[in-house]
Amino acid sequence: MVITALRLRKAVTNLTQEQFIEGYRKAQLIDVRESKDFDAGHILGARNIPYSQFRQRFKEVRPDKPVYLYDQNGGKSARAALFLKKKDYVHLFHLQGGFRQWTGKVKSK
Repeated sequence: MVITALRLRKAVTNLTQEQFIEGYRKAQLIDVRESKDFDAGHILGARNIPYSQFRQRFKEVRPDKPVYLYDQNGGKSARAALFLKKKDYVHLFHLQGGFRQWTGKVKSK
């Protein structure tokens, strides 16, 4: 568990909501929650790549642009960031606390 935390700290930058808001419009915003959760409400401008499909669909994420990831609580987006780091993605950011603590703009279907 400690090793995972150290790897995570090197792979991804944890951002508060304010820091996340400052940069996500100039980046790729990826919601790794399942489709039903995404449809119920997501951060405005986010694209949905569910964590369960992430290993098959990660090539939809461009390696040359910053990647902002989030999920419900922060765990799966952190694991998705570790996976991308192994695939040589560099600029990885993740929303601390996840969507459940988000108070910014939300879109739902």
